[in-house]
Amino acid sequence: MFRRRRPLLRAAAVGGGAYLAGKHMARASDQRAADEAYQDDRISQLEQQQQAPPQQAPPPQAPPPQAAPAAGPSMGDQLQQLAALHQQGVLTDDEFAAAKAKLLGT
Repeated sequence: MFRRRRPLLRAAAVGGGAYLAGKHMARASDQRAADEAYQDDRISQLEQQQQAPPQQAPPPQAPPPQAAPAAGPSMGDQLQQLAALHQQGVLTDDEFAAAKAKLLGT
């Protein structure tokens, strides 16, 4: 039996396949180009952010004021204590004079 060739049908099938393959390749190429453009834009934005002068940070807040050291006995109280110790005989005349001079800063 004879087999009849159908050149037009074959040409249409080959041509249609080539057309679809070409269209698929074009879409893929367009998608790659769009992806690259997006990446380039992101890179440009990041580079601009890095090159931009840094924003000034707000000045650090001052630490809260420290509580005043516990007020010790006043100078008068300390002198009275020294005098009491001297009168009791705990401090000698020289020790009392030295402690009093130290307290008065002389």
